[in-house]
Amino acid sequence: MHNFAEQCMDMARSILSHNLEAIHEDGSIEPVPGENPRSDETGHAILALGEFYRATHETTLGKFNLPKIVAACLTAQMAQESENGLAHAALGLLSFGPSKERNAPWNALSVETREKFDKRLLVRNDYNDHRQAFNIGKAVTRFSLGLSKKDETTKLIDRFVERIAANSSGGFCDDSPKDLATGKIGGCFDVFGILQYVFIRQSLQLHSNVHVRERKLPTLRTYAEKYLKLIPDVVRSDGLGWCVGAGTGAYGQMHLISLILQSMRDGWISADKMPLYKDILRKLFLFFFVTYLDQEQGFLVIRDNERSADEMHTSRIANFDAARYLCQWSRLAKIVGGSLDGTPAQATRATCKTILLDKSARKEQALIIYDNPANSLHVQIPIISGGARGDSDSLAFPHMPGIFDAPVGKYVPAFIPEWTIGDNVFTPSFYAKSLTTRIGLRNAFNVSYEQPDLITKDEKIVPGVGTVRVEWEFLGGKITAKYTLRVKLPVVLKGMRLVMPIAACHSRYHLGSSPRLGENSFGCTIGKDDFQGEWLNYEDVSQDATQCTRYGKVYYYQTFTRVHPQNLRPGQQYHFEISFEPDIVPIES
Repeated sequence: MHNFAEQCMDMARSILSHNLEAIHEDGSIEPVPGENPRSDETGHAILALGEFYRATHETTLGKFNLPKIVAACLTAQMAQESENGLAHAALGLLSFGPSKERNAPWNALSVETREKFDKRLLVRNDYNDHRQAFNIGKAVTRFSLGLSKKDETTKLIDRFVERIAANSSGGFCDDSPKDLATGKIGGCFDVFGILQYVFIRQSLQLHSNVHVRERKLPTLRTYAEKYLKLIPDVVRSDGLGWCVGAGTGAYGQMHLISLILQSMRDGWISADKMPLYKDILRKLFLFFFVTYLDQEQGFLVIRDNERSADEMHTSRIANFDAARYLCQWSRLAKIVGGSLDGTPAQATRATCKTILLDKSARKEQALIIYDNPANSLHVQIPIISGGARGDSDSLAFPHMPGIFDAPVGKYVPAFIPEWTIGDNVFTPSFYAKSLTTRIGLRNAFNVSYEQPDLITKDEKIVPGVGTVRVEWEFLGGKITAKYTLRVKLPVVLKGMRLVMPIAACHSRYHLGSSPRLGENSFGCTIGKDDFQGEWLNYEDVSQDATQCTRYGKVYYYQTFTRVHPQNLRPGQQYHFEISFEPDIVPIES
């Protein structure tokens, strides 16, 4: 992997060179034009420079003095209240060495900043989401730098594992657990689960006590392997990584690559599986390289007039994170050795898998993955919570960027119906009961589930209104969804709506093999409709700068809706059936 390591390091140098120019003498960071700064940007910059030092042992980059910049950024970070930024800054500082006497950035800090940093590391809130990983990084730094004789790392990792077991029967990380006080239903199984393992593993690698690392690695492996085994099913043939839930896009590539390389380094991937994961690694990196890196300018592009990203990911943070990961990949690739050659045999038959993420008496949550290599149809249907963010990232539609996609940060009932009853807008997403998978007629794959109580688009379960049954059928290149709505009391349906966003991948930053819609578009047909809806005229949103996905632009909306109220009677079933047979062709065909 020597060539891969060198390529990663060259890109990291380029990205850092462009973005270090934005760091002022006081450590504050100039945002990219059109964006607002975040309080954790300096922390991410420190960790990027720390990883660069670990990979190269260089303290300068061109005209930039790295220890001086780290000290300035850390001083600026101490003026911000951000657990995210503090944890990244702590690991970045520790990356320059556990000995304070030989840690150049530490020696460049003022006495006041050192004392404030020590006190900030000591303050620790108990989190139920991915921020618990940041607590572990802070504890590792405080002990390893000799700021405390008490090491809390083991206790915090044990608590992290206990939370996983309590919130998921499948052993996955829930980033927004059930909370009776706020009404959260729980089950937010997104890419932040992988982020936690990558961050914790990196923290343990920097721990000054090697015995702590050796004791806790088997525990982490037990749960991290669940994501590792999921990766071959999640990654698309063109290399697209995690694409459901929040925080995807470039991070859906970077987190997966880091987890794979860390697992290769630690020996978690058996020899017979190594060709498979090396092939996946190569595809993930190629997609990341072509789709998100401006190869002429040498920096990461996550947001422009055709593409957008989560609000939490500013362009500065994404660039520093990319540089950090590239340095990490370069270092790990040299340790792993070998080459990326040797592609395993490709699957030729269609497969459908239901990954059960959590099952309890109250709810079931899962990820449905259908892959048909014959026509490149690869969709993921999440039945998970979105953390009540009010967007479309976790709606239960067949996610496939380039074909089926929805705008970032907006709620759109993409490819699935919504029903407005009273003041509530209900969607057949977020949770399930009686989830079953079976083989149907003509060897079609069938997945069905029920919602005994309807749930709103804001993830509030409303008892006593009605129930809905959902059936998905996958046959060749055709996807059919059947919805059966029943109400428990006489109600008035104010409206029913389904929206088809017509989007495309970025016109410049894309792989030629990535999919796009052909002339026949979605191949959509309405099989049965007891709501008597109708298609509206196309809505042109191509000039709306906010109508972007993480991968490209939304150009049109096509809406199917019922425009008049409808009286619904209890005991009667109301059916709605819709089929998609998308015309999938390569972008450069």
